[in-house]
Amino acid sequence: MTKRRSKKKKSGSNGYGSGKNNRGAGNRGGRGNAGRGKKAKHQKITQDGVHELGEHGFNSRNDPQSGINLRDIDESIQRFVESGAAEETDDGYVFHADRAGYDKVLGGGELRTDIEIHAERFSSSAERKLEEGPGETVRLDG
Repeated sequence: MTKRRSKKKKSGSNGYGSGKNNRGAGNRGGRGNAGRGKKAKHQKITQDGVHELGEHGFNSRNDPQSGINLRDIDESIQRFVESGAAEETDDGYVFHADRAGYDKVLGGGELRTDIEIHAERFSSSAERKLEEGPGETVRLDG
């Protein structure tokens, strides 16, 4: 049995304001299957596996750099000596950051041993700690 509706309910807008507001293909994202990929989290199967449409992550405009903290140099100085990135001298150690694969020396932690550090760049806190503490800085021309 069909229900009878009053004239108020016969507007045809279904909650979209005017009847024109929900009518065209633009409201659906295009005609047919157009626009369904990004809107419906569409996944496309390729030879490499599942490829999801849309952008993922971001690309940094800064050059990648690798840094090492003073704490890590102090704790791993023997390992660096064995690998050839550091040398043991009469009055301490000489650490070469570029040989160990680091561009910058950071100021995290403290130095307990006397280490002369050769690197391209030092953070301001690392320079301050090396001036106050037992270590010393040597800036490489890069």
